[in-house]
Amino acid sequence: MKEIVLGTVQLWLNYGINNKSGKPSEEDAMNILKYAYKNWIDTFDTAAAYGDSEEVIGRFIKKNNLAEKIKIITKLLPNIFDKKTGDIGDIIEEEIRWSMKRLNISTIHGYLLHTPAYVYNNEVIQGLMKAKEKWLIENFGVSIYEPEEALYAVKNTNIDYIQIPYNIFDERLDKTDFFSTAQEKWIRVFARTAFIQGLVLMKDEDIPEHLSEAKEYFHDFDVIIEKHHISRAEAALLFVQTHKNIDHAVIWVETVQQLTEDIDIANRQQDFDACRQELKDKFRDINKILFFPSLWSKK
Repeated sequence: MKEIVLGTVQLWLNYGINNKSGKPSEEDAMNILKYAYKNWIDTFDTAAAYGDSEEVIGRFIKKNNLAEKIKIITKLLPNIFDKKTGDIGDIIEEEIRWSMKRLNISTIHGYLLHTPAYVYNNEVIQGLMKAKEKWLIENFGVSIYEPEEALYAVKNTNIDYIQIPYNIFDERLDKTDFFSTAQEKWIRVFARTAFIQGLVLMKDEDIPEHLSEAKEYFHDFDVIIEKHHISRAEAALLFVQTHKNIDHAVIWVETVQQLTEDIDIANRQQDFDACRQELKDKFRDINKILFFPSLWSKK
């Protein structure tokens, strides 16, 4: 299960286009975290911008005495340097310490820039390096959206981690030397959006009108996976997990049941190579708006 990282953005809002249950209660959130940990998922992805997600995780860690057993990846507040003035390194350290306090931990396993543009700022990178030298964080990196950001990050900085969007319908980085460069530099790659916020699991009648173009692609998707006797959920998660240069798949769930299903998929031993190749060949070039959630409201 080392490939799976549990995302926690859903612990503070009704996250995902296919979210039918809404934000989980704190009791349900605790049950999700507990079930994940008991099933060998020991890395949780969160962010200072995710409302009270850090606090919820912090209470879970404290209650179960897991400060030395759970690995937390969190993120610097977006656009923080537009809101705060002063030495960039000092601001970064202050934000890290606030996250550690909320999380009830003494060191952050991974600390990412939530604003991709900051990866171009050498002062920011130096600030993260300084925090690492102080053992406030063990690894640092960036969460990106565009291939250009990813390529710059792996080629021009000394980051340890990078989080990318990647799924059956978003293979943009496969067309570049990003993965080979990251591998050569020992940068760990975390891939999110395997399920495209749940869009890939929706029935045609539930897909919003502004994303109706997706129905044609999903029809072709179903033809391929039915031939290989694989469900959409299986194909979506395995497509990420079987990529040889992706180290971790970051998933989000709203219920323990969903997490159970994802863990079951991840644990299955099955030959996915032929299906994966067909999917890659079929969906190399897709309209960006279909797999880029931040653009959906702009259609």
